[in-house]
Amino acid sequence: MNRALSQRTPHSLLDDPRAYAKLETNYRKNKEQDHTPKIDDAAKRFDYEACKDEYWNPEAYSLLHGTPLWDEASPTERVLLNQLYWVAYYSQIISAEIATILLNQTCASGLYSIEDFRIVCDGLDLESAQERAHIHAFKTIGEKVEERLFGERMFTYPMRTMYTETMIFHNSNRVKEFWRNIQLRAATMLTSGNAFLGCQYFAIRGLRTLNGKMIQQALAQPYLRASDKAASPIPAQVSYFHFMDESYHFNTSRLLSHDVLHCLPPPGPFERFVANRAIDGCQRDHFHFSVTVKGIFWYDPSLFHPVYRILRSKVFGMDHADAREMIRRCYTEESDGLHEAYRIHATAAESYRAYVEPLKYPNARNRDMAVMAGSTMERYLSDTRRAFARFEGHA
Repeated sequence: MNRALSQRTPHSLLDDPRAYAKLETNYRKNKEQDHTPKIDDAAKRFDYEACKDEYWNPEAYSLLHGTPLWDEASPTERVLLNQLYWVAYYSQIISAEIATILLNQTCASGLYSIEDFRIVCDGLDLESAQERAHIHAFKTIGEKVEERLFGERMFTYPMRTMYTETMIFHNSNRVKEFWRNIQLRAATMLTSGNAFLGCQYFAIRGLRTLNGKMIQQALAQPYLRASDKAASPIPAQVSYFHFMDESYHFNTSRLLSHDVLHCLPPPGPFERFVANRAIDGCQRDHFHFSVTVKGIFWYDPSLFHPVYRILRSKVFGMDHADAREMIRRCYTEESDGLHEAYRIHATAAESYRAYVEPLKYPNARNRDMAVMAGSTMERYLSDTRRAFARFEGHA
């Protein structure tokens, strides 16, 4: 049949052979190197006792690194802080990947209405399957560690839907959570029926994974540098396998949000409005920076209680007064950890600006990442000092 007659729309992915070839190559390579079997096997073999005395990440990627807690910790306690960073960090990644699985499918529904988009949809199906394996491994390891160390959850949580607050430790309330839930449900409906908004979601996915890409590359280094990779700690192996999968996922996000948009009609006013609201929402989600887990956009005052429980546990053995004072020193005073967390946040904002620069639809506020730019060390300390005064009154 004549292709012109078979086309239902005036635009086709085949109209841009270069973009199609890039998508095809990315899908093929991701399929060939798929680390799902290795991640599943690693999760089955995880035994905390076998790696409890080892660092799982580079030393700098430890819970509250560069704060008084780290500075005064014993060698054994530093190993634990390093391992708890892994548990906390990947607990947040679980939340993000739960959302990704659903949005991959809703956005594929919108894209499938355009001719010749099967390559995109097949690629997203593979990525969703990989995300499920990632979630299972992170959850399995994190829960086993917390059960062994504390007998209760600190950073992990029961499975949840994407309509729960994506950022685990956040600055929110019931009204904000309700409004966010409504917005997310509206977004899933819009992206499932609009090719531009389906592609634009991958601009958001790309932004959300840019900072993760930087952190996860560092977390992959212990495995990469190990002389005997098979003997490296299981969590370090999972970090590497995950990073390799996510490298292809990021390529997909960039191709769809930059190259494939050229195959679609220009966005109308409503589509530009929705797209800019989504970028603005990403900025708000990524407004805060965390001294607790650097590279994660958690709101640290919401971590006072879990950190207090960790310090009071048998693992650290602090009494009430010492634990409370340690929280004050770590969160309300300047430290190397605070400066490093702020530097990573500033680097993230700068990389976001570079990511959206080629796009034509973002407004000036989103091009400049003006919301994220409002997050400063001065504001951080003001927020944590006020929050600590309330915490102190109830602890």
